[in-house]
Amino acid sequence: MGKISEFNQHDYEVIARDYADLKEAARKRCADQTELDLVQKAFDFANEAHKGVRRRSGEPYILHPIAVAKIVVSNIGLGYKSIIAALLHDVVEDTEYTVDDLRNLFGDKVATIVEGLTKIKTVLDNEDKARQKSMQAENFKRILLTLNDDVRVVLIKLADRLHNCRTIEFMPEHKRDKILSETMFVFIPLAHRLGLYSVKSEMEDIWLRYKEPDAFNQISEQINKNIIDKDKKINEFIGPIDEALKEAGFTFEIKKRIKTPYSIWHKMKTKGISFDQIYDLYAVRIVFDPKDNGETERDQCFRIFSVITNLYRYKADRVRDWVNHPKNTGYEALHCTLMSHSGIWVEVQIRSRRMNEIAEKGIAAHWAYKKDGFTSDGENEVGKWINKVKEILMNPDVNALDLLDMIHNDLIKSDIMVFTPKGEQKSIEKGATVLDFAYAIHSEIGNRAIAAKVNLKLVPLSYVLKTGDQVEIITAENENPKREWLQFVKTSRARKTILDYMKSQRQSSVALGKKLLEEQLKAIGRRLTDKVINSLMDDFEIFDSKPEEMYFKIGSGLISLEGLSEKLKKYNGINKESYFVISNSDVNHKYILASCCTPILGESVVGFKASDGTITVHRRTCSTANNLAAKFGDKIVTVKWVADANSENSYLARVSLKGTDRIGMINDITRLTSKDLTINIRRFNLGTEDGIFEGFIDLYVHDIKDLDKLIERLKKIPGIDSVMRSDL
Repeated sequence: MGKISEFNQHDYEVIARDYADLKEAARKRCADQTELDLVQKAFDFANEAHKGVRRRSGEPYILHPIAVAKIVVSNIGLGYKSIIAALLHDVVEDTEYTVDDLRNLFGDKVATIVEGLTKIKTVLDNEDKARQKSMQAENFKRILLTLNDDVRVVLIKLADRLHNCRTIEFMPEHKRDKILSETMFVFIPLAHRLGLYSVKSEMEDIWLRYKEPDAFNQISEQINKNIIDKDKKINEFIGPIDEALKEAGFTFEIKKRIKTPYSIWHKMKTKGISFDQIYDLYAVRIVFDPKDNGETERDQCFRIFSVITNLYRYKADRVRDWVNHPKNTGYEALHCTLMSHSGIWVEVQIRSRRMNEIAEKGIAAHWAYKKDGFTSDGENEVGKWINKVKEILMNPDVNALDLLDMIHNDLIKSDIMVFTPKGEQKSIEKGATVLDFAYAIHSEIGNRAIAAKVNLKLVPLSYVLKTGDQVEIITAENENPKREWLQFVKTSRARKTILDYMKSQRQSSVALGKKLLEEQLKAIGRRLTDKVINSLMDDFEIFDSKPEEMYFKIGSGLISLEGLSEKLKKYNGINKESYFVISNSDVNHKYILASCCTPILGESVVGFKASDGTITVHRRTCSTANNLAAKFGDKIVTVKWVADANSENSYLARVSLKGTDRIGMINDITRLTSKDLTINIRRFNLGTEDGIFEGFIDLYVHDIKDLDKLIERLKKIPGIDSVMRSDL
């Protein structure tokens, strides 16, 4: 609930203007005046309910539901009931009105959607505050549970999250970190899986703007400069295509697109390349109206491909056929990358009008209204995924945090195609093993599996499948799931089935886990004390359970005790170089630098407070930090570096390099690093094969400026193709 204050004339003018825009957009989605009148009725009701209430930004609160409704209709393409629900989505939570009030005024379906959108409010017992449950995970579980009733709840929730991201500048820093991390961990992958490209892309760019503002601004400037420099060349590239397709008798439109700042940043980071090395910066989209001449849409896509590749040379390894094999988001298109006559690579996307609607609107284009609700045709990939989520949710024992991890991993995966012994084609997650495949066929086949034949060769259950593999599972009647299977299975279904079996053996797993932990502690000269237990439970992210849960996960193989000594060192003051480098309002806290991302003085960081008061500091873009913030936003602490010019602290970093080998290359690298920049090298690991070298350097720097300077200087050494910071 926002603050209360009287509205002025300007407020009323802004409300009227924004609603007029929404009404115009809604007019295109409403079947008749009756539906449009109901939208007006919902606006009037919500406007009165939120009257006098303002958001943190100071603007009238009603502008938020109006904006969410605009996203629902314009970005997602939903109809009048979704528009009404979006306008009303905060009424039950923030005012005295109830779901029954909305049911009486707007019908059962709208009331059910709003009820699904209403957040969980749970008051925890004071004694449980030290180890409270993750309300974020519980909220997300509640969101997913609504898939059983109506997928529109999830779609409107995504619209709500997008608008909260748009106005995130008005949030305090710790709240901003929580929202952005939740968005990256859950909502961006969810938007991707549901095919909502525009929603996903905008949230990604907002995430980058606040997590890495310097990178966002620099890339945005380079994009704008490139548009000015190359827009004419792109138009010259399009001209011959336009003429050739008209001559071939196609009815079509051609659109220009440029990669988003986030997609460019992500590619630069993962590939270790510069902005200038992004050769598919531009894309041209051909959207055609299919001819009614007996040809399939697929055939017409390839005929267009034939026309344009007669004009320009194409990059063979960049052809992507998502017409025959749609993405798991349901996306269909034929992609190729062509070399223009002016010497720039341009990606061309070929889509029918139907394919384009799916690409633009995602799930809303896949699903149709039947009996006043969304139902799936059961065949498309999105429908299959939602059915799989429902299957997971049907288990009443599923822990919200485990569910969050399972869904996150499922959202970001991609699929490969494999075959049964009889030649039947099956889709399975990339990186899956033959054991995952066994469980995908039937849980009992997985439970009884002992080995497999892949392409007629005997392989172990841990064998990782590749596209095109033909798989035969070998079983034995007396076989049962093994704890070690959890170390290599990839799919949520296999993991869940194995865990269900392990839970039936829970007491033995708890006893085994405690025994293993005690043995490992004894080996490093430690004992199982309350302090050790609390420290490890924080480290293993077990915030809402008793020690038995940790023992069970150790005994079941879900938690590895590898590196136990290092985990405990940080809780006992051994990691001294990381102390007193970060300031906070409470100077009595102990600070440690996270080993997963090794923050360096001067870069943007975020802290997480453990139950013993220790604050672990991560880089803001660290995936582990995003994971933690998505689940435990209440543990986020705003931290700042202490800029001490006299400090002799140094920070360990790894720089990965790749390039063309030559005589003197190593000397040039070490001379620049050690002599010119006086940076101390800890480890140097470079290997050469067929004239290409690749490897890394571990070194100590004083601050992030030192590291950035080193990377820029290394890039200028002749023969070096890519330089990037990487995890240790």
